[in-house]
Amino acid sequence: MDVTTDAGGPWLIVGLGNPGPDYAMNRHNVGFMVADLLAGRIGGKFKRAGKAQAQVVEGRIGPAGPVNRRVILAKPMSYMNLSGGPVNALRDFYKVPVGNVVAVHDELDIDYGTLRLKLGGGDNGHNGLKSITKAMGADYHRVRFGIGRPPGRMQVADFVLKDFSSAERKELDYFVDRAADAVECLVIEGLERAQSTYNS
Repeated sequence: MDVTTDAGGPWLIVGLGNPGPDYAMNRHNVGFMVADLLAGRIGGKFKRAGKAQAQVVEGRIGPAGPVNRRVILAKPMSYMNLSGGPVNALRDFYKVPVGNVVAVHDELDIDYGTLRLKLGGGDNGHNGLKSITKAMGADYHRVRFGIGRPPGRMQVADFVLKDFSSAERKELDYFVDRAADAVECLVIEGLERAQSTYNS
């Protein structure tokens, strides 16, 4: 399996979340929010992707010329803990190397709104990442969007499936916008530049 990054090849950018209006504003769905914003930036609308259990938008990001990149934005419609099947099916269909896959997801161990970009690594208990890694290996990029730890004795599962608080929502648009910027920087300029700019 090809685990190298092919800068000129297509990129598969996957926002992780759960389908349906009941989950739309959950902390666990911040990956969907970033994917929706990126789709708006390239002027596309999500559509069902053939046999893959996902919605996709195809387009290009970056200025005209050698740094312009073909991207496939995807939102798995399988529920979070089964994300791997749809993601791997899309990767195969579009012939995307594993190193050109970017998963955008919520991260408990990072303060709210903080970003961390990396290539490979463990899943840190995140069921979406666990499913993707099982389906295609761990050598894909991650854009980790901090949501912080649950307060008091609240269970993690309850916390991630709750909507962002009213205080968090005041800054949510800004943070989602910044995460979308980070994805674009990663694809156009590479991981090191994106890390130096957006890892805080």
